[in-house]
Parts: sequence; structure tokens; C-alpha cells
Amino acid sequence: MALFSCCSSTLILSLCLAPLLLSRGVLGATFTFVNKCEYTVWPGILANAGSPSLDSTGFELPEESSRSFQAPTGWSGRFWGRTGCNFDGSGSGSCVTGDCGSGQAECNGAGAAPPATLAEFTLGTGGQDFYDVSLVDGYNLPMIVEVSGGSGMCASTGCVTDLNRQCPAELRVGDGEACKSACEAFGTPEYCCSGAYGSPATCRPSAYSEMFKSACPRSYSYAYDDPTSTFTCTGADYTVTFCPSMPSQKSSRDTSPRTTTDGSGMTGSGSGSGSETMLADGSWLAGLAMGDSTRTLPPALHSGLIASATSSLIFSFLFL
Repeated sequence: MALFSCCSSTLILSLCLAPLLLSRGVLGATFTFVNKCEYTVWPGILANAGSPSLDSTGFELPEESSRSFQAPTGWSGRFWGRTGCNFDGSGSGSCVTGDCGSGQAECNGAGAAPPATLAEFTLGTGGQDFYDVSLVDGYNLPMIVEVSGGSGMCASTGCVTDLNRQCPAELRVGDGEACKSACEAFGTPEYCCSGAYGSPATCRPSAYSEMFKSACPRSYSYAYDDPTSTFTCTGADYTVTFCPSMPSQKSSRDTSPRTTTDGSGMTGSGSGSGSETMLADGSWLAGLAMGDSTRTLPPALHSGLIASATSSLIFSFLFL
């Protein structure tokens, strides 16, 4: 009787879970787009060859609004934000940055004209999802990808820094609406990782890609930036936020300590959580905000924090 009861309970549980598991397997993932910019953004969506189109290929996303889409298992493609768009009542028009050249709000299978910040995804078929935020085609606005649910590392990634303000004159677009990649600006093999420079061994980071990497440690800065820029998760949903103020704590799951070195030779450890501040020179970029601090605290500030913590502890004991 006990054996029958146990088997019955197991069968009932399996029947209850089956629709959920089957649904998750068919749906793949939910992508939610959130606009935290102080202006309207028009996200663009491009499915890779062999992947079906989502419910939209381009749409208007007003300030402080969001919109979600379902993508099937195995789907792969990219997302980006278009800015400075002007569409008439019929939906015809164009955008200043990230324009897909369709002449409409819907991109209809066309990709972003660089420079544009890209979020790239490949959903696993029963296995891991792969995702990244890429600056290989340049940058036009801050973007982060955050994870809900799922198993594995599932770390947030992206670029919260306004690179348009720091963009070198030779890469700047217009009055600072976007920042080109060195490949887009100069078109030479060493910057584009082509020809004789078409392998990881021969195509090395340039001063320009290192500037992007310093600003956004978890984003692709050039074609062979894979080791520090591709992330994985299994069975998750994803939120793509434009102009985020700060990555949410809940999605910063990568808590393993790590040490990195920035262009100044300074080293530091990151724990996958925390917040970033701007230096007086405007160059304190987004390491800690993205879980990869590249600097230690200045000695004076470090000593001050220790002294403050010690004083607070003594004060607490006196009034116990």
C-alpha cells in the first residue's frame, strides 16, 4: 500500500510538472526590454539565419516602459537600441543611430548600421544559453543584460558607462550621438581582425579596444575578446535594459573573487556585486558596477573607511 501511494504521488507530481517543462522547452526564454533612458528608444531585433522572427523586428519603447517577447528553444539573434528616430503616421522614417535601413519602425530582417551596442543570444536546446554584449560594432547607448531564474553562472553583463562622453574625436559620430569602433573608423586589417590579422594569435587588442574594455570589462571590445565576454546560463529569462542606472543585485550571481589589471597597472578584486562611482577626471568606468572592479581604493579613502568602521564599532560597545 505504501509503495502504491509513493508511486501514485510520483506520477501525480510528474503529470503536474510535465506541462511546465514542455512549455519551457518550447518557449525557450522570455526577453523583456526596459527603457530607463530619458528619451524614447526603438529596439531592433534580428534573428540569425535559421531562427524564426519574434513577434516584432523593431518597435517603439517610450521612457520608463517595457515590452516582452517569447523566443523558442534554439533561437539565436541580436538586439540593439535605435535612437533619434523619427517615424511618421504610416511608420516610415529613420534613426540617427542603430538605424536598420528598412525605412520603417520594423527592421524586417535588417541589422543595425554601426555604431551600435549589441546584445547577442543563442538559446540552448536543452543545454546552456550563450549571451554577450558587444561593442565590436561600436557603441551608441548604455545597455545591460540581466538574468531571471536559470542555473549556472548566469551573470549580468553589459556596459553602463556613457562612452559617447569619452569617445576620442577620431571615433566620434556627429556631436557625440555614438562612438565608432576602430574597425569602422579606419577599416584596416589590424583593427578589423581580417587578412593577416584574422586569428586570435595575430589580432591583438588595440588602444581603442582597450579603452572600450576598461570602460566595460564584461563587453566584447574586439573580435577575439571571447574569454572575458561570453556568458552562459541554463533555463533562464533575460531582461535587456537601455540606460540602466545600476545592475540589480539579484542578477549579479558571479561571486567568485577575481583580480584584474587596468590600463594604469592598478589591480583589484571584484566579487560580482557593488556599485561604481565616477572619478574626478570622468574616467572611472563601470568595472565594479558590472562585477569586475579594476581598481583598488585610494590609500587615503581606504584608511578613512577603516577608521570610520573602527569608530562605529567602539561607539556601539560603549552604549551596549
